[in-house]
Amino acid sequence: QVELAEYGGDSVQGGGSLGLSCTTSGNRVNTMAWFRQSPGKGREGVAAIVKDTRPYENKPYYADSVKGRFTISRDDSKNTMYLQMNDLRPEDTAMYYCAATNYLIWGPLDRRSYEYWGQGTQVTVSS
Repeated sequence: QVELAEYGGDSVQGGGSLGLSCTTSGNRVNTMAWFRQSPGKGREGVAAIVKDTRPYENKPYYADSVKGRFTISRDDSKNTMYLQMNDLRPEDTAMYYCAATNYLIWGPLDRRSYEYWGQGTQVTVSS
């Protein structure tokens, strides 16, 4: 079993920056990701950091909407994953979820690939 916990959600003004973190406990997981969901919308993949999970390369993957603004990273010595978000926009407002998996059947940014989820942390960006 794997438990995930997100931290860092807050309210910020547009153009600002915010950093999220996700800690893991329990069994080892290889690939981790951030998803987000806003009211009335489905849960979308934001960024994933793949490690030793075939057939995908060990590297970060980003949704087009956040490329160049968000950076995903991990520190396995601390069992923690991070998401640095810069140049935030009102459309980034959502509940952000941490997810983890050891299998990528549907791809790094497809929610169906992930079996472990955190409870979420709210990010609100005002214009």
